Amino acid sequence: MTQPPFEVADIIRAEGQRFIERNRSWLNGGHLKVLAAIERCRTSALGGHRDRCAQCGHEAPSYSFNSCRNRHCPKCQSNARDKWLAKHSADLLPVPYAHVVFTLPHALASLAYHNKKLLYGLLFRASADTLLEVAAHPRHLGAELGILSVLYTWGQTLQHHPHVHCVIPAGGLSPDQQRWIPARANFFLPVRVLSHVFRGKFLAELKKLWRAKKLWLPGSLTVLKQEKTFRAFLRSLHRKKWVVYSKPPFGGPQYVLHYLARYTHRVAISNHRITNYSEGKVSFRWKDYAHGNQPRVMTLDTAEFLRRFLLHLLPQHFVRIRSFGFLANRRRGALLPRCRQALTAPEPAAAPRATSSEKIGSCPKCGGQMIIVQRRSAREVQTILHSKKAPFDSS
Repeated sequence: MTQPPFEVADIIRAEGQRFIERNRSWLNGGHLKVLAAIERCRTSALGGHRDRCAQCGHEAPSYSFNSCRNRHCPKCQSNARDKWLAKHSADLLPVPYAHVVFTLPHALASLAYHNKKLLYGLLFRASADTLLEVAAHPRHLGAELGILSVLYTWGQTLQHHPHVHCVIPAGGLSPDQQRWIPARANFFLPVRVLSHVFRGKFLAELKKLWRAKKLWLPGSLTVLKQEKTFRAFLRSLHRKKWVVYSKPPFGGPQYVLHYLARYTHRVAISNHRITNYSEGKVSFRWKDYAHGNQPRVMTLDTAEFLRRFLLHLLPQHFVRIRSFGFLANRRRGALLPRCRQALTAPEPAAAPRATSSEKIGSCPKCGGQMIIVQRRSAREVQTILHSKKAPFDSS
């Protein structure tokens, strides 16, 4: 993939300090940490390294600057994605997969933003519990599912839009865990039932959080501290149609692996979507889903672009990829073999053992794996740059 002409890092380096000075009233330590990490990413401030191919021995002609590895950085997700895929690809089953999306109503966006850890976690649990409950009913599937859920908090225009993408084998284990029960060819689970159950589960738990006084209700949300107002708020949410979107079951394991490689470690916006940055304005591509996925370009003031980008920072240590059902961490070891046995599918080959050296891309000569063989501190990098003894690559 070609180098994008503009990057989020370019915008932060040019406008970040001014943005911070003008928005100190709401910026916190987490915001500042992410801005600093992206600003320094792949610069001399983080030091550097040299790579060599583990297969043919080809050595990179120049040093490379180190990455920040922040999970919100558009340039630092490839290595984390590859490690995650290597670990979880063996969990895939030789069956079609379904893709179901659960979205919070816009009326809950502000409450979710100010209570990210609580309500994002509730979004995970309510959506997974909904799928497991509906699928377990004999009227629908009568089986236990395995669910992989990925949280997204953004829409195409970077507004706050919390939703969970669930990738699910189209079928499940029978109650006695001896048979695989497949879903119908072009139908997985009824969307209307999923929507109603999801709404009920989420709002019931939201009410418990309010009663336990665990919700933070600042600014315009302060009125929800009054019981009468909160009950009216819940009633209005009960009257809304909650959006659950389900695609018909699609491709098998290789298709799912391709999907996961593209979507599991996304950030709010990739550098390749930014088309222009000049005179305090940022332009980026987006898809208008309301009008047939029409490609459009949006232009925002730099301050508004950075504000929207920072809307999507996750709480520290918050896990945005989770598994449920027979894929849950504590159950997959026992239940995945039963799924394969019921499907008469062979056990997957053992994943390759991780090496002590960090993997960095592919060799341009033979396609083998490049690994780090030499590291340089930030001070050493500065010395090398000043002496011009060796070239550095910041790509």
